[in-house]
Amino acid sequence: MLFNSIEFALFLPAVFILYWFVFNRNLKAQNFFIVVVSYIFYGWWDWRFLGLILFSTLVDYSVGRGLRSCENITKRKIFLWTSIIVNIGLLGFFKYYNFFVQNFIDAFTFFGKTMSPNTLNIILPVGISFYTFQTLSYTIDVYKRRLEPTKDFIAFSAFVSFFPQLVAGPIERATHLLPQFFTKRSFNYDEAIDGLRQILWGLFKKVVIADTCAVYVNLIFGNSGYYSGSTLLIGALFFTFQIYGDFSGYSDIAIGTSKLFGFKLNKNFATPYFSRNIAEFWRRWHISLSTWFRDYLYIPLGGSRGGKWMIIRNTIIIFVVSGFWHGANWTFIVWGALNAAYILPLVVLKRNRNNLDVVAEGKIFPSIRELFSMIFTFALTVIAWIFFRAESVDQAVAYILKIFSSSLFEPAIFRDYLNAWKIGVLIIIMIIIEWMGREHVHTLAGVGIKWNKYLRYFFYYAITMVIMYYWWNTDEQQFIYFQF
Repeated sequence: MLFNSIEFALFLPAVFILYWFVFNRNLKAQNFFIVVVSYIFYGWWDWRFLGLILFSTLVDYSVGRGLRSCENITKRKIFLWTSIIVNIGLLGFFKYYNFFVQNFIDAFTFFGKTMSPNTLNIILPVGISFYTFQTLSYTIDVYKRRLEPTKDFIAFSAFVSFFPQLVAGPIERATHLLPQFFTKRSFNYDEAIDGLRQILWGLFKKVVIADTCAVYVNLIFGNSGYYSGSTLLIGALFFTFQIYGDFSGYSDIAIGTSKLFGFKLNKNFATPYFSRNIAEFWRRWHISLSTWFRDYLYIPLGGSRGGKWMIIRNTIIIFVVSGFWHGANWTFIVWGALNAAYILPLVVLKRNRNNLDVVAEGKIFPSIRELFSMIFTFALTVIAWIFFRAESVDQAVAYILKIFSSSLFEPAIFRDYLNAWKIGVLIIIMIIIEWMGREHVHTLAGVGIKWNKYLRYFFYYAITMVIMYYWWNTDEQQFIYFQF
């Protein structure tokens, strides 16, 4: 079920009414209701994969119970590795089986040996990378005694399957989200209104920005060999804003929806395109995944405690693994490696912890230095996104080389060129509004709050009308990160 679909527009108010007016007197009944509606939400795509979520839930719940009563270090490690092997094994099978088989065959072909491929027609379960990492964090935290394992299977099931963030995050830690299922929840009007604002802005980024950009991105990337460098640059820029509008839009809707039900999810995006270097970008982009890799991979590998070469090694590992997490294609691995190359000079020179504040905090405009730093960082990001979007590494390299060729100065011509200008204007409007709200927990938490009541309502009404117009006139697009 898509957040930007008619089904969800009917589903959400029905769940909201039942949650607060029928199941509000009993916490366990409320949690059970969350599990039921979350399974309905997920099963809307393919009910066959509900068993996979249930199996992952049972495994990690059982491992947690086993760790609760176990003090023997060897047995505790067995419990931990059972969870890791099962979860990573399932993720590896569904997501990477064909990738490894095909590359194994290609390797033998390179050395003159012919092998018959034996790949499977495997359907990738929506959101498997997200809920797998979420359940793994529970087991690891219980193993390290950061969290007391729960006896309540219903509450744990609700934590794993919580529908707002089930299929594309944020990836919540058990230490943050799980305790909220044991606390009585009361309806908070102010939080609910704030949640609706965040949902509204998330829908704007998804429906108006991402879905309209997608039309041109698909056209240009799908026929990149026929276009000039100037056209390819426009395609790369549109994809840069498509993926941001798509993914940060999903996170805003997820976090805002959670507020309607009395839950607080962690911030997942913090205006990353206003970053002044790549290290700051990665502190602001997909925060829940970046911090997951930091805490559960980078630090266990030694983090920054070792010598310079260990720091370089660990940095490369987490970025390459992060790239591979995104998909079974060499393009994602190169994308991860490229970002590692971007950030390594900052790490080596110990400048990766610069820019911890908000850019131009308390000011209307950035300084000239900040502006050029943001433009340079944005340009590096655009180049990296080309690998993320391309079908192959060869296509990405050819795409970039053509951008930097003389054809960059030729007129950009493609279908519906004039309508693309409208999208450009909308992107500029989005950038201005996000710049105004960059110091707040989410964009519309700051923009419009102190305006005259009628002006504020007109602002919300205008956003709503633009969303409705583009929702009606643009083909519905699946969220990009559903494939991960």
